[in-house]
Parts: sequence; structure tokens; C-alpha cells
Amino acid sequence: MREQYRGELAGLSEHMVEMTRLVGSAIARATRALLDADLALAESVIAADESVDALQAEIEEKSLELLARQQPVATELRAIVTGLRMTADLERMGDLARHVAKLARLKYPDSAIPAELRSTMIEMGQIAERIVAKTGSVIATRDVTAAMELEVDDDAMDGLHREVFRLLLGPHWTHGVEAAVDVTLCGRYYERFADHAVSVARRVTFLVTGERAPLAGASPLGGTGPA
Repeated sequence: MREQYRGELAGLSEHMVEMTRLVGSAIARATRALLDADLALAESVIAADESVDALQAEIEEKSLELLARQQPVATELRAIVTGLRMTADLERMGDLARHVAKLARLKYPDSAIPAELRSTMIEMGQIAERIVAKTGSVIATRDVTAAMELEVDDDAMDGLHREVFRLLLGPHWTHGVEAAVDVTLCGRYYERFADHAVSVARRVTFLVTGERAPLAGASPLGGTGPA
């Protein structure tokens, strides 16, 4: 019976790793749709978000079933409760990829990204892909050192986010207010995507060590910024 129980707990982690794969594919395709004004690709990302939501619902259902049937304590209880919070972060990452795709769809047949910001958005997309792949590895291995390394990628994303604002507020911006709003939203989507990945990594660290770290995006007064 305990062997089956441990197998079910491991299955929850495997499902979360699968969520990272789905979300990683979503953000990669959403970035291409955004930069190439690819309507069909944008629509596919939007539709595929249902798979992420369905997998989150399945994890929640199985977790609640384990809580009710096994009445776990100590480490096992921490694993289930922390896992539920991690899936919420992963689901939100999927939503953010969908938001990028929706922006691409909204601006079709044009691109929402002016030429001078294309390289920045390409780099933000690459960091997003890299950070979600590392997140999946951290969930699978529970490697605390690797979890801490995600902070470096998040810092790089934050730096690019600040660069976007420097360009928008600089004297050479000629694309008007609407384009500035689109770019601001897009940069925010990528920045929050990375924040949620870091939150997952920090939850893995808590799961392994029992020590809490501030969640990504946390304010000094408590809570987090808007997702």
C-alpha cells in the first residue's frame, strides 16, 4: 500500500513536469507568433491553454484524493500542499503565454513589436523558454542548487524589462501611445512568466529544506504584485 502511495506522489511531480513542457511550448510558439505576426500559430497557443488547465485540474483532483484517503503528515503533507501551489504558478505561466498570443492576434496582420525592440523581445522569449525548462528539471530532481540558479535568469529578464521601459520613455520613441501600451503589456507578461517560474523553484527549495524564501514579486509589505 505504501509503495502505491509513493508512486502516486511521484505521479503528481511527473504531471507538474509535463505542465512545464506544455507551458514551455506555449511561450516559444507565442513568441514566434508575436514577432512574425503568425495568426494561425497564435490561435494554436490560445487553444492549447486548455490542456494546461486540464492538467492542473487533474493534479488538484488527485492531490485532494490523496489528502482525503491517506491523511498524509509531515513531509508528505508538505509535498502535496506545496505541489498544489506550484501548479497554480505553472497554470498562470500558461495564461501569460496565452496573453502574448492574444496580443499577436489582436495586432494581426501587423506585428505588435516595433523593429527596434525585436531583439529585446527575442531575448526575453529565449530566457522564458530557458527558465521554464530549468523549472521542469528542478521539479523532477528537487535540486536546490539548480533552483537557486533560476534567480540569475530572472535577473536577466528583469534587466530586459527595464530596457524596454528605457526605450519607451526615451526621446526616440515614435510609435505613439497605443504601441507603447502593447509593448508595456508584452514586457510585463514575460517578466511575470519568469517570476512565477522562480516562485516554483523557491517552493521546491522549501519542499526539500523546510525553509521559506520570499516568493518572486513579493513586496516589502507582504503579498505579491499583480500577475
